[in-house]
Amino acid sequence: MTNSARLPPRFRGCFPPTRQDVSDPIERDVAQKGSDTINRELFGTRIGFILAAVGSAVGLGNMWRFPYRVAEGGGAAFLVLYIILTFAIGIPLMLSEFSIGRRTRLSPMGAFRKEGGSRWSLVGMLGVLTGFLILSYYSVIAGWVVRYAIGGIIGGFAPDAGAYFETVTSGYTPLVYHVGFMLVTITIVMVGVEKGIEKASLILMPVLFTIVIGLAFWVSQQDGAGAGYAYYLAPSFSELLDPTTFAEAAGQAFFSLSLGMGAMLTFASYLSRHENLNREATTIAFSDFGVAFVAGLVVFPVIFAFGLSGEVGASTVGALFIALPGAFVEMGAVGRFVGVAFFLALTVGAVTSAVSLLEVVTASVIDEFKIERRKAAFRAGLLIMVAGVIPAMSLDALGVIDQLTEWFLALGALMTVLFVGWRMKDPTSEMLDGASGLFAAGIPYMMLVIRWVIPPIILFVVLYSGRNALNTVMQLIGL
Repeated sequence: MTNSARLPPRFRGCFPPTRQDVSDPIERDVAQKGSDTINRELFGTRIGFILAAVGSAVGLGNMWRFPYRVAEGGGAAFLVLYIILTFAIGIPLMLSEFSIGRRTRLSPMGAFRKEGGSRWSLVGMLGVLTGFLILSYYSVIAGWVVRYAIGGIIGGFAPDAGAYFETVTSGYTPLVYHVGFMLVTITIVMVGVEKGIEKASLILMPVLFTIVIGLAFWVSQQDGAGAGYAYYLAPSFSELLDPTTFAEAAGQAFFSLSLGMGAMLTFASYLSRHENLNREATTIAFSDFGVAFVAGLVVFPVIFAFGLSGEVGASTVGALFIALPGAFVEMGAVGRFVGVAFFLALTVGAVTSAVSLLEVVTASVIDEFKIERRKAAFRAGLLIMVAGVIPAMSLDALGVIDQLTEWFLALGALMTVLFVGWRMKDPTSEMLDGASGLFAAGIPYMMLVIRWVIPPIILFVVLYSGRNALNTVMQLIGL
């Protein structure tokens, strides 16, 4: 038994376990689950955790929004900026969430309370609220995607894509698919971490990777695809001089990674002590980037190859639900197959992301109210399902909630790095626990970045996203 086992529970995570700790059953149980959370579930495998975390990050937002951000923000120049900011912001921020979650073995509110006191639990509460609100409208958009996939399978894609989109998003149709999608999400989360979330990720994520890579290869063989690549990746360094571009790239660096709302913190609370947190954060960040980048190699070449570039405009929704289905119609019989595969890939990404969003809320209900998982997941999911009625019936409301949650994410990210950098006791030791090689050597530098570099950058994003949210609300109320 190490000296760390004799410390008060608050400080037991500050020392890495020795070989004896890992081999001894009692020590292993304490190391993995913590003295006050003996029955907490754990991920069964490293790959299961990584795929679950990547599944959380890879969703509708980055598969359809990321390519647009790249195309409108300077193409290849934006990509370089995004990769730099992912290193500078995304990975350190994810590492911050990992360190809080694994040390405390708690969901966001309890984790911040345990390490920082009762006032800091408000940061965790903000994360839970953000996840709640995002899923309330995210499931609506996911329902649209499912409707397109089913429609493509049954009868193919409608010749008038615009009219079809209006049908899908109006009346009671979006409500029905929202409810159906939420029921699937609730079922997975009810089963548990290892048997539900992990198993679903082990099946769904390889399916997603296969479909996206296969579609990208097929599109590359089509005449006219080069124009789509040019639109997507043509470098425009002048765009980088615009502060808006920097804010968009910085925001994308953590929005796309599900940071700022406690999802990664919650997943890390199910990790064993020997996991290399810095290595996992780096793996997840670049897996997420890879899927988002390849998705762009599908979206724009398809649109341009079939002469529909004029329908792209400045709308990501227009490209996804109008321009792309129009392109699938132009392809003929093969377009039906390609379109179904594409929307099935989006459905998979939507499910894995939705599961992580619901897990944040569910884990918080379990920890705060001591309710067993099945009841917690069902009740949390039901409340979100009810809240989703508003965005399901109103596109304006959906847009407002989207803007508000972007601001909440940025604010949550800012408070998280301030907490880890200046309030959490010895976060470096938690990050080093299980780390080795270059991943261990880089952690002291990570802490410098967390304390001094990231806060002003995210503060800029907070102000930018807050302004956008305010403008959206003002427009909605007619001011």
